[in-house]
Amino acid sequence: MKLKWLNRTNGRRGKATVRAWLGDITTLDVDAIVNAANGSMRGGGGVDGAIHAAAGPGLLQEETDEHPDGCPTGEARVTSGHKLPAKWIIHTVGPIWHGGDRGEPELLASCYRESLQAATRIGARSVAFPAISTKAFHYPPAEAALVAVNSVREFSERDDHRIDEVILVAFNDETLRLYEDLL
Repeated sequence: MKLKWLNRTNGRRGKATVRAWLGDITTLDVDAIVNAANGSMRGGGGVDGAIHAAAGPGLLQEETDEHPDGCPTGEARVTSGHKLPAKWIIHTVGPIWHGGDRGEPELLASCYRESLQAATRIGARSVAFPAISTKAFHYPPAEAALVAVNSVREFSERDDHRIDEVILVAFNDETLRLYEDLL
């Protein structure tokens, strides 16, 4: 299911189309996908494990060589896409949910903002995000979807990027409905 939120601007700076999509992020033919990584950037479960499996062993080697210290929560690091259809993988580490009073919303918003800024730096025109922190890190899906949509909206309305499309990838019907309702 596709849902457009902002109009495409045919190459001008600013304003991106945002849509929700249900499916496997590793299959998307976009410039960059975002990986909900762990701090070590060495693979794990969920979307991180799926991205590592689909990208192949070269991803782990690049992460080890290029980012030996991993990635702190709320920041983003870029690697090549290896065997994925996407040219790049933007790794970000979301916050672990502790009830919402330890800066979790701000850290999660930073994940989206930093990932979009990284996409801008590498020249990506299309970017796909998973639902960061919602599985292994226990962030409540409704709250996470709100942060995701608001963060993408704020970034998209700026005029200092050339991103044409942002896809919020849902892994289940509940997450898809949350994104659709907010969009």
